[in-house]
Amino acid sequence: MDSFEYKLDEHVAVLTMNCGENRFNFPFFEGFLKILDEIENNTEAKVLVVKSSDEKIWCNGIDLDWLVPAVSKEGPELRSRFMAELYSFMKRVLTYPMLTVAAITGHAFAGGAFLSFAHDFRFMRSDRGWLCMPEVDINMPLGPVFMALSRRAVPTYKFEEMQFTGIRLTAQECVEHHIVKKAAHVDDLMDEVLAFAKTLNKSRVMIQEMKMATHKEIVKIIDETISSLP
Repeated sequence: MDSFEYKLDEHVAVLTMNCGENRFNFPFFEGFLKILDEIENNTEAKVLVVKSSDEKIWCNGIDLDWLVPAVSKEGPELRSRFMAELYSFMKRVLTYPMLTVAAITGHAFAGGAFLSFAHDFRFMRSDRGWLCMPEVDINMPLGPVFMALSRRAVPTYKFEEMQFTGIRLTAQECVEHHIVKKAAHVDDLMDEVLAFAKTLNKSRVMIQEMKMATHKEIVKIIDETISSLP
């Protein structure tokens, strides 16, 4: 099984992450971005749906088990390179030239939550899985990029609660606070996602133009943050 794969369903490209907990590391970024390029350049897809093959996890964020010892061994330059690639990856998803739907098929923790926030729409399974920003419990401030991504998807009052407490939100709570569009049992989730996605047959050119205008300030924050890395 490839680490990433996609299938077309009419004008919808369904990208599946097959990296277990789908933690962020250099191979993850490389594989995901390669598939995004393939879909953009080799298909006529108008919508991107992103799901996970893992039974429990949609995305579990930064691969700290790899990053911490790697930085300890190779030095802070590796951390800066990793963060630059992470922010560039989020920017690519945020500004992708078609509408994007996160089909949150399990837990979305930390970087996984921020990846979902970089999508245009979110659906979430109702029978298992939490959305959570646990950074407060691991003494890791969000920083301007992740704060900007969060604020575009989460109401301010709920974002502050999530950031300051590390609370875990269920799918139903995410629906109630308009973080996800709809929750459904895992057996029905992809049917709901695809039914919605197939209504979004919009021009890529128009969507990209709208995204670049809508997300201008977030893109500026990302670019400036990357430029400021040591």
